[in-house]
Amino acid sequence: MTDRSTGWIARTCPVTLAIFLLIITSHVVRPTNELDPYKVLGVSRRASQVEIKRAYKNLAREWHPDKNKDPNAEDMFIKISKSYEILSNEERRSNFDRYGQMDENQPFGQSQHHGFRHFDNSFYFDESFFHFPRSRDFADSKYMLHHAQFNSDILPDSYKRPYLIKVTSEWCFACIHIEPVWKETVVELEPLGVGIGIVDMGSERRLANQLGAYRAPSIIGLVNGRMTFFHQHVVREHLRRFVEDLLPHNLVERVTIDDNNYQAFLDRWHVENKPSLLLFDQVPVVPLLYKLTAFAFRDYIRFGYVDQGATTNTKLLRQFNINTYAPTMLLFKEDTEKPVDIIQARGMKKQLMDEFVTNNKFLQVPRLVNQQLFDELCPVKQFHRRRKYCVLLITGEDEAFLPGNKAFVDFATTNKKDILRFTYVYQRQQQPLCQALLPNQAAAFPQVVILERRSQAGRVLFRSVSSGWNGSQEDKYRLHEQLELLQKDPTYLSSDTTLPELNNEMAPIFIIQWMNAAYDYILQIYDSLLYSNWREMMPILSLIFSALFILFGTVIIQAFSEPSESKPQKPKPKEQNHHLRCSPINSPLPLLSLSRPPRKDFVEVTELTDVTYTSNLVKLRPGQINVVLVLTNASKNALLRKFAKEVFSFSGTQTLHFSFLNADKHRHWMPSLLRSACPAGPSESHSDDEESSDYTGHVLALNGHKKYFCLFRPVFTGDDPDDSSSDSSDCKRKSRPRSRSSSSRPTSIEVHHKLDRLGLWMERLMEGTLPRLYVSLWPTLNDVNVPITPKL
Repeated sequence: MTDRSTGWIARTCPVTLAIFLLIITSHVVRPTNELDPYKVLGVSRRASQVEIKRAYKNLAREWHPDKNKDPNAEDMFIKISKSYEILSNEERRSNFDRYGQMDENQPFGQSQHHGFRHFDNSFYFDESFFHFPRSRDFADSKYMLHHAQFNSDILPDSYKRPYLIKVTSEWCFACIHIEPVWKETVVELEPLGVGIGIVDMGSERRLANQLGAYRAPSIIGLVNGRMTFFHQHVVREHLRRFVEDLLPHNLVERVTIDDNNYQAFLDRWHVENKPSLLLFDQVPVVPLLYKLTAFAFRDYIRFGYVDQGATTNTKLLRQFNINTYAPTMLLFKEDTEKPVDIIQARGMKKQLMDEFVTNNKFLQVPRLVNQQLFDELCPVKQFHRRRKYCVLLITGEDEAFLPGNKAFVDFATTNKKDILRFTYVYQRQQQPLCQALLPNQAAAFPQVVILERRSQAGRVLFRSVSSGWNGSQEDKYRLHEQLELLQKDPTYLSSDTTLPELNNEMAPIFIIQWMNAAYDYILQIYDSLLYSNWREMMPILSLIFSALFILFGTVIIQAFSEPSESKPQKPKPKEQNHHLRCSPINSPLPLLSLSRPPRKDFVEVTELTDVTYTSNLVKLRPGQINVVLVLTNASKNALLRKFAKEVFSFSGTQTLHFSFLNADKHRHWMPSLLRSACPAGPSESHSDDEESSDYTGHVLALNGHKKYFCLFRPVFTGDDPDDSSSDSSDCKRKSRPRSRSSSSRPTSIEVHHKLDRLGLWMERLMEGTLPRLYVSLWPTLNDVNVPITPKL
C-alpha cells in the first residue's frame, strides 16, 4: 500500500466513523415513553374515522376510572384520550404518520430527535442535513397557489380582501424556522377574512418571478392587485400590523359627538349615494375585522366607528340605547334619525357581519351613478317568474326638486316588493340615458319611467307614467295603479329601446388618477432602494432612464439645431410701418426689415402705401402677382393672422408677393378699381354708397404688367358656397353696393371666418382657372380721378 493510499484512508475513516455514530445515535437515543396512538386504540394505520371513533368509545367506557378499579386505569384512560385527539384530527394524524409528531406546536421533524439535541444545543440532526427532500405539511396543500389560479382568482379577489402570501422552497432552513409563527398567524387572520397563499419556488418559478420573489422565505402582501414585501422580523404581531397597514387608511371614520361630525357623517348619504354603518365597541382602536369588512364593501357602505369608552360619546349611546357590554352595529339609510337595521353580538364573526352588510347594501331609493350599479339594481330577466322591474325617477338636483324626490322615497318605502326596485337619476348627469327613455319630451319636470331589462347589450322595455311626477297624492295613486296593472299584464310595457352605458359620476378626475399612480411608483422605488432589492427595481429603473435619455436627447438636439435663428434681429426704423412678419399661429406680429430674407415659419406681408404702391403694382415685373388683402384698423390683427395661415403653403413660390391695403386710409380705391374693371351702369349713381361699403376681407390677385386682377369675396352667412371664391364674371354684382343688395338677407360674418375658403381660392389661382378682370389703368391711392400709368 502506498503512502497516498494510506493518507486517503486516514482522512476518510474519521468522517465515515462520525457518520456511522450519528446514525446509530439517532436510532438508539429515543425517548422511552413513546406513545403509539394506533396501538393504544387497537386500530390499523388505514383505519377510517368511524373505526377510530368506535374503538375510542369502547376503550373509554372500559377504562374510565369511575368504572374500572384497576390502579393503572387512570393512566390508560389518559393515553386513550390522547391517542384519540391525535387520530381524530387529520392534520395531527398526518404529522404523526410522517414525523411521529405528537404536539402540533412542535416544529416538524423534531419529535423523534429530542435525545440527540442534547448533544449540541446549537445543532440538531435532521433529514435536511443530508439534503433529503422535506415533506410538505398536509395543512399547506390547500393554500398552494399556481400561476393560472393566481391570475384568474387571487388577483381579482385582492380588490375585496388582502392576501398574505408566503414564498418557500424545499431546501430552505429559514422556512422551517418561521413555520410556527406562520401557522399561528394563519390561524388568527384567516377567520377574519385575510386570504392565505403559499408559493413553492421550485414548482412555481413563473409565479415567483411575477411576484418579484427571488429568495425564500419571502412574505408578500397583496391588496388591489399591488404587491408589498414584508421586511420586518417574522413575529405574529408584526405580520398582523403589516396586513393592517396594507389597507387604505380612510376606510373607517372615527365618529364622536365632541367633534360635531356625527350628524355630518350620516348626512353624507345623499352625496356619496351609500348607506351609513356605525359600529359601537369598547376598544379604543378600530378592530381589524371591522376594517376588513369595510374594505370588502367600500363601494356600497360608508363605515364609522364609535368608541364606547370615550366619555364624550355618552349622549350618543343613550340616544340609540346602546348596550355597552356587546359590540353593536347600526345601519342608516335616508332617515338619519332612526336606523333601519341593528345587530348586537358579544362575539362578532365575519360571516355574521358579511350577511348583515349584504342585506343592506343599497339605499331605499339609490341613485344610478354608474353602469355597475345599474346592472345590480336592475338585472336582466333570467326566467319568466323572476321578472325585475325598475321604477326610475328622472329628476333634477336643484332645491326645487327636493319635495318631489322625498315624496318618491316615501312612496318606495311603503311599496316594498321583491319584483320592484325604485331608483332615480339626475337628468344633467345622465343625459344620454334620459334622451333614450324620453326622446320626444324635454323633461323639464320630473318624470317616472317603468322599465324591464331584456339583454346585457342595453335593450329594455319601458313605459313612462303620464302627467309626470310632483309628489302629490294624485301622482302616487296613479303610479300605484300602473304598477298593479304591470303585475297583472307584463305586456303593459309597450315601448322598446336600447339604453347607452351610464356615465360614471364617481370616477376620479385624470389628475387624481395620475397622482395615485405616481405615488405607487414612488413607494416601490423607495422600498427597493431601502432594502437594496435591485432585481425587483430593474424594470422601474429602466423606465426612468429611458425617459431621461429621451428628454435630455431632445434638449441637446434643440440646443445644437439652427443656432443662427436663436438671436432675433432688430428691424430698421424707416420700414417699420410698411412690412409685417405674419406667423400662421396666434402670436404677436413683430416688425421685420425689408432687406432680411423671408424665413420658413412666417409670411412677409407689405403694406400698400404711397411709397410702395408703384413698385409693388404699377411697375411689377412680368410674371409676378401681388396678392393683396383689404382690411381695416379694427380687423387688422385678426385678418393678418388668418391670411398668413391660409397662404402659408404658397409663400415659397417666387412669383407671389403678399401685401395688404388699409381701407380706412384708402377707402375709395376698391370702388374705383371695380368701376374701372366693369362697364358703366346704373350703379354709378351710387358712388357714395360704394365708397361706404365694407370690403374688409376681400383679397385681390393683381398682375400689374398685364393689367388684370382676380377677386376673392368672404363667405357670408346664407350665401351660396360657390359664390365664396368670387370667380364669377358678373362685374355688376361685384360692384353692387353691399349695404343695399344684402338688405333682405343676413350677410354678416365674424372677422376670423371671412377668409375660411381662401386656401381653395389660392389653389385655383395657381392653376390659372380663376376669371380675370381687366383694367385699362390702375387707380391711384389718393386721387380717384387720376389713374396711374406705367412709364415706358
